[in-house]
Amino acid sequence: MSHDITTDLVTLRDYWRYAISRFNAAELSYGHGTHTAVDDAAFLVLDSLDLPIDTLDPFLDAKLLPAERRLLAERIETRVTTRKPSAYLTGRSYIQGLRFFVDERVIVPRSHIGEILFNEYGGEFGSTFLPDAFDVESVVDICTGSGCLAILATRFFPLAAVDAVDLSADALEVAEKNRQAYGLEDQLTLHQGDLFTPLSGRKFDLIITNPPYVDHEAMDAFPAEYRAEPAMAHDGGEDGLDLVRTLLTEAPKHLNPGGGMLCEIGRGRDILEAEFPDLDFLWVETTEEEDAVFWISAEALGVKAKKGK
Repeated sequence: MSHDITTDLVTLRDYWRYAISRFNAAELSYGHGTHTAVDDAAFLVLDSLDLPIDTLDPFLDAKLLPAERRLLAERIETRVTTRKPSAYLTGRSYIQGLRFFVDERVIVPRSHIGEILFNEYGGEFGSTFLPDAFDVESVVDICTGSGCLAILATRFFPLAAVDAVDLSADALEVAEKNRQAYGLEDQLTLHQGDLFTPLSGRKFDLIITNPPYVDHEAMDAFPAEYRAEPAMAHDGGEDGLDLVRTLLTEAPKHLNPGGGMLCEIGRGRDILEAEFPDLDFLWVETTEEEDAVFWISAEALGVKAKKGK
C-alpha cells in the first residue's frame, strides 16, 4: 500500500466501512459463512480482534491499538489481493456458534446439516424424524473434513461413540486440532480412508455426511474464493453425485435397524430421485435450501430388524 491507512482509520467502524468499500470495488465472492460484503467485512474485522462475530455494537466506535490497526489493514488487503475466504485469514470458522480451526487443507465449514441438528434437537420435544438423541449409541461422519459435524454430533448424542472418516490425511490433521480443542479424544475417533473402507464392516445408528457434490461444470465456473479450497473436497464427478451414489449403495451394510443417513447433496435431487425411484427420501428444508439435504431411514434402505426385535 502506497499510503498507510492506519494513520487515518482509527475505530472499528472505520475499518468495517473501509473493508466494505474495498470488497465491493474488488467484486469479491462470498458463500463461506457470509453472503455480502457487509457481512464478510464484519466477520473479518470482528474475528481478527477476537470479538463476537455477530456483535458489532458496542464495539463500533472503540479506538483500536496500533497493532490492531495494522492487523486489520493487512488482512483487508490480503482478502482483496488473494481473494482467499476470510475464514482462512483468521484461521477460524463457525457453525451454530461453535468455533473451529480451519486452513487451506479443508473447505470452510458451512454444511446445512449443522442447522438441521440444532433445529431437530435444540427444542423441547426432540426430532420429528431423526432418532431419539439418547437412543443413538454410534455415529459416523463420512467425509469429515475439519471434523466440525462429528464434533457437533458429540454435543447432540452424548451417549454415542462418534467416528469420523476422511480420505485426506491433511484434512484429518485439521480435524485432530479441533478434536483436541474440544477435549474429545475419548469420544471421537478419526480414520483415514475412502468412505466406509476403514470401518471394517462396523454398523452405526446414524450416518451423517457432507460429501463432495459439486459437478464439473460448476467447478469450472468457481470464483477464486472457491478455488482456494481443496478441489477434492468439492469434486463430486461429472454430475456431482458420484460419492452420493456410493454412499446409498454402501450405507445399508453399515446401519443398525432404526437408524438412518443424513446426507447433503447440493442441487442433485432430480437426478437422484430418477435413479433411485424406490427409495423414500425425506428432503429436509433449511433456511437457505429446500432440497439440499435428505434423510433416509435404515428401513427405507432395506435394513431389516433382527428377529425378535
